[in-house]
Amino acid sequence: MDVERPPLRVGLLRDRLVAPAGPYARLDVVADTGSTNQDLRLAGTAADRVPDRTVLVAEHQTAGRGRAGRQWLAPPRSGLFFSVLLRPAGVPASRWGWLSLITGVALAAAVAEVTGVDARLKWPNDLLLGADQRKGAGILAEVAGGEAGPAVVVGIGLNVSLTEAELPVPRATSLQVEGAVDTNRDALLSAVLLELDRVERRWREAGGDVDASGLRERYRGLCATLHREVRVELPGGRPLLGTAVDVDAAGRLVVRPAGGPDGEPEGEPVAVSAGDVVHVRTVPR
Repeated sequence: MDVERPPLRVGLLRDRLVAPAGPYARLDVVADTGSTNQDLRLAGTAADRVPDRTVLVAEHQTAGRGRAGRQWLAPPRSGLFFSVLLRPAGVPASRWGWLSLITGVALAAAVAEVTGVDARLKWPNDLLLGADQRKGAGILAEVAGGEAGPAVVVGIGLNVSLTEAELPVPRATSLQVEGAVDTNRDALLSAVLLELDRVERRWREAGGDVDASGLRERYRGLCATLHREVRVELPGGRPLLGTAVDVDAAGRLVVRPAGGPDGEPEGEPVAVSAGDVVHVRTVPR
């Protein structure tokens, strides 16, 4: 049976989200593209064409990507696939790595408010939905350079109306599968973008300081990875086994290595960055 999936109402979204009524400079919706992140990264080298707070939405992506080039595909209009180009003037580039994490804060808050589905974060870039904490969204942040100056493109892929049969992998889920009270994509996109504006503006006004802005505390409160036993896969196949105890001021996951099988003491905490991690798995209790 075909699932009815109406298109996004572009005029309504622009009225809500684009200046002067909204906080964004521009919002475009396309029927198909390879990757909204790639499109904005390529276009973002020209500041006059792609200003700060530009949004690109695709009804269907044919080459959507997650971290480490992992593929992210879904049927047309079954989710929200969009990217936002940000030029965070006044924030040191050393703090830009937090953009994917604070985007997760905004996404989790908006999804929970609109749909009633419990939404948590898996470090560094996944949204987990429902009691079983299956993956319902991914976030990818990439730097764009060029003559126009540096920018960050943050992309989100959120599963909205996919059925169980359409889910690509066993640990994936969608808002519909999790019993969302509302799966209207216009409402969801508006809520996510408005919450992202509030969160990113707070971060930007604090100069990217996640402690002064209170965003590290918010992230910790939403992060399902913390206080769990984890297996961190590092480059070269090296595993790190231990307990995730914190996310530090640089956005790194802090892991306290497990003790040895013969009663050896736990090691000193190790901080791992997203760029140095192949995968993080929680170890079943």
